[in-house]
Amino acid sequence: MKRRDVLLLFGGAAVAWPLAGHAQQRERVRRVGVLMSLPENDPVSQPRLTAFVQALGHFGWVEGKNIRIDYRFGASDPILFKTYAAELVGLMPDVILATSSSAVAALRQLTRTIPIVFSPVADPVGQGFVQSLARPGGNLTGFSSYDAELMGKWVQLLKEVAPSVTRVAVIFNPDTAPHAPLYNRAIEAAAPSFGMTVTLAPVHDDAGIEAAIAAQAREPGGGLINFPESFSVTHRDVIVAAALRHGLPQIGQPSLTRAGGLMSYDGVIGDEYYAQAAPYIDRILKGASPADLPVQQPTKYSLIINLKTAKALGLTVPQSILQRADEVIE
Repeated sequence: MKRRDVLLLFGGAAVAWPLAGHAQQRERVRRVGVLMSLPENDPVSQPRLTAFVQALGHFGWVEGKNIRIDYRFGASDPILFKTYAAELVGLMPDVILATSSSAVAALRQLTRTIPIVFSPVADPVGQGFVQSLARPGGNLTGFSSYDAELMGKWVQLLKEVAPSVTRVAVIFNPDTAPHAPLYNRAIEAAAPSFGMTVTLAPVHDDAGIEAAIAAQAREPGGGLINFPESFSVTHRDVIVAAALRHGLPQIGQPSLTRAGGLMSYDGVIGDEYYAQAAPYIDRILKGASPADLPVQQPTKYSLIINLKTAKALGLTVPQSILQRADEVIE
């Protein structure tokens, strides 16, 4: 080989090597924030987060390799939601997963630019989080759990399983349920059609739960609706124990039913809550805008009946309900 050819060969390599190294440096690790609504040690939390990480892995995102996930746990505490929302926004992640209305509300106050995927959130249009389901229009999109109108179905199901219920108390924490006014109006609108009156029972702690349920049990015909929100899930054991102790049938989320509540009617089942967000997070990490990703609604609702609790309350669940149930706990 001539000396000139050798110089050209090594000269070309000298140019190519830095370019290759530079290309590798540009392949940065992407950052995802997660603002959880439940405590870190809640038995519901870890399976859902595991399912979320596994779902991201299906799209090639591996924690510690090409993605970093920063977790914060709001634990149904309004102060923690605000504190951890500020921490996550300060980290400037590529996208944030928000797992409740409270998490979305806290994040939305701090950023209108960082993409946020919510899963699940009740009635995101009614809460003003997005402009429409088809065209969210901002930095938020994701998966809804219930529209307010579904609360009418809850009232109907409670009446079908417990026909003696003529008074229903709605248990919720207004500090962690920004969607409360929407749901309360829907329940109040539906109740008269089923011969029920409604009492709104805002609570903030275990003592408040005990007092509200005891008050509802002072007269016959009482029943409970437990809002689909993080407070009800976090305090489910207290709610369920008090309801059983006072002999009150209740309807709420699946986690309450599996903890001993009477029944639930839910649009998303188990660990799918967070795993379903993975495709949208993948698309955003690859350049999609949340404004162009439609909010998705449940395509199927799951009815769960706790037959053991029904028997403890002296209720005979109609066969028509049992045949419709997706899960019967015995």
